[in-house]
Amino acid sequence: MQVEVFLVGEEAGLAEAAREFSLDVLAPVVRNNAGTPLVSSIFSLARQASSSPYMAFVNADIILMNDLVKAINSVSSNLRNNNNFEDEKSFLMIGQRWDLEIRSLLEFSSGWEQQLENEIRANGQLHAPAGSDYFIFPREAFIEIPEFAIGRAGWDNWMIFQARNYRWPVIDATPSVMVIHQDHDYSHLQGGKPHYNQFESQRNLELAGGLSHMYMLLDATHQLREGCLHTAPPTRLRILRSFERWLMPEKNSLRGFRGGLARKFRRMRRGVD
Repeated sequence: MQVEVFLVGEEAGLAEAAREFSLDVLAPVVRNNAGTPLVSSIFSLARQASSSPYMAFVNADIILMNDLVKAINSVSSNLRNNNNFEDEKSFLMIGQRWDLEIRSLLEFSSGWEQQLENEIRANGQLHAPAGSDYFIFPREAFIEIPEFAIGRAGWDNWMIFQARNYRWPVIDATPSVMVIHQDHDYSHLQGGKPHYNQFESQRNLELAGGLSHMYMLLDATHQLREGCLHTAPPTRLRILRSFERWLMPEKNSLRGFRGGLARKFRRMRRGVD
């Protein structure tokens, strides 16, 4: 599979990095009133620039290895050859990340992937199944999406909800794909604090349709293991999450009887994470 890599945006240092590695920069990006790029514009620019049958959105703080391309090929083959799937052109692939503190420049010499994997096994930590840092989907998917602000909460949850709503396979590739998240602070945001309680995240939540549309990795329908697609196993975490999802109120509040029960199941789930 031929891979095309694009850097999207106009942030400081991006053009220099693109020149160093002979990559294309896609711009200008449509932004909201706060100056934050819109996910819809990022996807549109990439789709216009690429001829690939599959699109991959990856956060800039993520390191990928060759297993991602292998996983995409496996998913495509499974969907194409399995009569249980109606359409190979409709799926969403996501997965958990590994968190690792990296304080020195990586050297991409022979054997770098194995060295990094060894470092992850020794000092990394598998992130809880909340939040997503990469999305793989056919180019025909997600043509129209709300005007979500990138880098703020909610839009990634909506992606999973929307795929489930369309009855597409949502594939958890964690057993087959190791992606590395480089630890960082939030000095680029107002007050240096995470974005969860900021206005743009609240706006993303409204655009997504509320708390009941905030899906996560535990809502995946399938897993990719050893090159094959399997129905997602009914683990304790997934069972707790299914009750939490069923109880989630339509309004953007966890108050009231249903909201209280949803909070209880959420606490139970997080206690198992």
